[in-house]
Amino acid sequence: MMALWRRSLAAQIITFMLLALAVSQGIGFCVSWDERGQAMRAAAKGEFFSRAASLALSLNATPDAVHDDILAVSGTIYSRFWLSDREPVDATAWAKDAWMRLHQPLPPGKVPVHPKPSGGPPVAAVPEIPTGAAFASEPARWVEIAPQSWLLARPAKFQYLNTAIGMGLAVQLDRGMWLNAAYAKNYHNAFWTSQSTLSLGITALVLSVIAIWVARSIARPMRRLATAAELLGRGEAVPPLPESGPDDIRQTAEAFNRMQARLQRFVEDRTRMLAAIGHDLRTPLTSLRLRAEFVSDPEIQDKMLKTIAEIQTMTESALAFAREQATAETTRTVDLSALVESLCDDLVDIGQNVAFLDGPKISYRCRPDALRRAVRNLVENAVRYGERARVTLARTAESIDIVIEDDGPGIPENVGDQVFAPFFRLEHSRNRETGGVGLGLSIARAIARHHGGDIRLFNQAKGLRAVIGLPLVTGRTARARA
Repeated sequence: MMALWRRSLAAQIITFMLLALAVSQGIGFCVSWDERGQAMRAAAKGEFFSRAASLALSLNATPDAVHDDILAVSGTIYSRFWLSDREPVDATAWAKDAWMRLHQPLPPGKVPVHPKPSGGPPVAAVPEIPTGAAFASEPARWVEIAPQSWLLARPAKFQYLNTAIGMGLAVQLDRGMWLNAAYAKNYHNAFWTSQSTLSLGITALVLSVIAIWVARSIARPMRRLATAAELLGRGEAVPPLPESGPDDIRQTAEAFNRMQARLQRFVEDRTRMLAAIGHDLRTPLTSLRLRAEFVSDPEIQDKMLKTIAEIQTMTESALAFAREQATAETTRTVDLSALVESLCDDLVDIGQNVAFLDGPKISYRCRPDALRRAVRNLVENAVRYGERARVTLARTAESIDIVIEDDGPGIPENVGDQVFAPFFRLEHSRNRETGGVGLGLSIARAIARHHGGDIRLFNQAKGLRAVIGLPLVTGRTARARA
């Protein structure tokens, strides 16, 4: 799960949007839940007043003999009505009596006014009778209801009972009796309902689809940029990125295109400059060679000619090194095992002690001529300084390694990175037969780095181990170049 979070922009956007949705919906539910509860209490209070007033009018208009029957049939699961001959003064005593009456069963044969609907939700039971501690913590008190606040033209006495929706009322009738009314119902204002769950699910689904679309629209140009940067780092020609989309993405593409153009101009300018230097050096070197021919002392003449030849060789090698860094060879997919094996066979044919050890068949996208030259430089170094070379290919989790081992003395630990510097030689003479000009490893590493890899050197118990590590070409990069 954490790997998906780190790798997927869509997963992060979806998570943040759903988190924002949950917070906003939670706040909205809390507000609406409280408003819904207040609305339910207000509706219950209005209905209770209306029923009590209607019952009082009915009792005033009927004989006393039928009052008990009227009161009996008027009771419901949640309400009770009764008459008393005196005004209720003690609110707490009246509330306790009201609770006892609410828990008494309805008279036999009397159908409640509000029976349970067929197929509907179960009817909630009347709340439990509050304990004495509840009455002590919330003492009951009467509040007078003015005539203009309800349906009758006379005031009434009202109090809230100890429950979410519970209330009592007492009003005097025309004949002096007092009508008492009590109502109590469990308040089930559920936070989560099927409607809210369905609404939240649909909203989350819509937001997820929008988040995926947004993430892809953002990630698509970023993937193009990452692929182009990877190809540019491997020395391949990359077409300019499309400069479109939002300002941030468009400006990023423009910056990348400008950077690529500047790099190409820099490499081209340096190559032209070095080519001009090489061309201009040929004239004075030719003049020096001609003048050396007129030197009468053969020994001095031979030294001068060797020095001139060495200068010319170093100049040509430097130009070749610069051209290799600015190479425009086409990148293509080759059988890397076959390429390395054919190189080893060619070196064996000219009498060098080289052995290629069979390995896995590996297809790789590269500049084959340049890579062949890099491997050849390392193999020839191994033969020159280590008597023989053993070449193998290996695939690791992160790279493809071309390994060259020899049986030589290795290199000192303190010059591990200096050996890659141009013109650096462990053998300090200028004899080309023993040490060359010191550009072989520099050229080889430049080629490896142009492919996005590098060269590493390791001393072994006997000999040196050189590894050309080439990065694995991802499927995304390969598809981008296909």
